Amino acid sequence: MTDTNADGFDHDSHLRKTFDLAREAADRGDKPFGSVLVRGDTIVMTDSNREVTENDIRRHPELHLAYRACRELDPDERSETVMYTSTEPCPMCAGGMAKAGFDRVVYSVGSDEIAEFTGDEPSVRSAEILDGVSDVVGPVLNDEGRQIHEEFDW
Repeated sequence: MTDTNADGFDHDSHLRKTFDLAREAADRGDKPFGSVLVRGDTIVMTDSNREVTENDIRRHPELHLAYRACRELDPDERSETVMYTSTEPCPMCAGGMAKAGFDRVVYSVGSDEIAEFTGDEPSVRSAEILDGVSDVVGPVLNDEGRQIHEEFDW
């Protein structure tokens, strides 16, 4: 049986894995975003941004993991799954995640902070889109997450 109490998960370790994936994306020529899906405190899926290298605007890691989860996990399994992500999901990704129905989303860097880095206008926050579906927690390990964006050439 899966431990569904996400409060006891190793949040720091899971977020640091997303940081590794974000750095891999940046090293590859993509924007620095990474995400993992966790069930029972075990990482079950990982992904990193591939918008540039796959020439596909949909290849945000959060959206791709939501897609995979809907194909590979049943609704009960998804409801016991936590998405950890280096950066708060954008509205497109949060919409896909709402369909997936994850238990929780934990992020490091807020979308408002990303807007500061990119010079874009702040977007709708993921908690608004995921309200009533998934709990949204963040920022967590914010200084470490911000460092990745400070090093990236926005």
